[in-house]
Amino acid sequence: MKIAIVVGTRPEIIKMSPVIRECEKRKQQNIDDSDSSFDYFILHTGQHYSYNMDKVFFEQLNLPDAKYNLDVGSGSHGMQTGKILAGVEEVLLKETPDVVLVQGDTNTVLAGALAASKLHIKVGHVEAGLRSYDKRMPEEINRVLADHISDFCFAPTEQAKEILLNEGIRLENIFVTGNTIVDAVYQNLKIANKKANALKELGLKEKEYFLVTTHRQENVDNKERFKGILTGLQEITKEYNLPVIYPIHPRSQKMISAHNLRSDGVTLIDPLDLFSFLQLEQNAKLVLTDSGGIQEETCILGIPCVTLRDNTERPETLDVRSNMLAGVIPEDIVNCVSVMIENNKEWKNPFGDGTSGHKIIGVLEERL
Repeated sequence: MKIAIVVGTRPEIIKMSPVIRECEKRKQQNIDDSDSSFDYFILHTGQHYSYNMDKVFFEQLNLPDAKYNLDVGSGSHGMQTGKILAGVEEVLLKETPDVVLVQGDTNTVLAGALAASKLHIKVGHVEAGLRSYDKRMPEEINRVLADHISDFCFAPTEQAKEILLNEGIRLENIFVTGNTIVDAVYQNLKIANKKANALKELGLKEKEYFLVTTHRQENVDNKERFKGILTGLQEITKEYNLPVIYPIHPRSQKMISAHNLRSDGVTLIDPLDLFSFLQLEQNAKLVLTDSGGIQEETCILGIPCVTLRDNTERPETLDVRSNMLAGVIPEDIVNCVSVMIENNKEWKNPFGDGTSGHKIIGVLEERL
């Protein structure tokens, strides 16, 4: 069996890292067992960063290098998706893998799945069945289409499985494996605690700061929404007399200037490496975010979360009460923070036991 693993963004690399590690383990077993045949390779599309910039990320995670780098770069959704589609198709024609694995909801996911499907190569979608039901989000379009052309829908939860069944996807194509983010958090925290000392470097104390991430186009490109978020963060700083730490992406920083917005009282810092961010996340009093992955990570780590969006494709976090939807109205943000700080933090992680990578590769070995 030969597996092609297609990634294009850093969150995809993080969430695919347990699958890649499992493949490395099986490949080594294959070397030791002449009767077995197992191979895989990584294709990096360069959707967010060039592979040269992401190579250090692979090294930090102790992952093998990508075999192919498309370096498609940024562009409109159509242009970027088209470039990835053409590049992936060329590699798949050369390599003829048995299955292509994609993860999540990016243009890389849609293009990778589409290229494989049109070449009659099996497709496995890791993190299948997530829905925000908001088609204004390009991610929603990508994840729905990827699910419906996949042969293996690796659903993280029973709730995701029910969504897939209700959309007419056949039961025999759905496999509840848990979410690879659980594996990744456990595995990467071990590395992080050896390599990083973020709290000391930033002069922070455990549970005495708030951590923020907001980057989504519908938030930072919309002046009123971004203003509401920043005003809410300023109110939180005043209310609790604690620092609000915001590792800000250059594009979000640019939009603050373009919209002529104020961020007084909010501590804006440069983007952090994976391990430093994980340490800040693990030790924060509360995290405010518009990231789907961080909603999951905080749930796994036992850290309260407030989501700066009007919807979420991670309803499990709402069900176990690790997370609340605040939207972008300042008063709502402050109120949700107050509720979550007082909340009982003994929720049960709904995303699995940290063996998702093993289960996913196990399914492929059994079926292929």
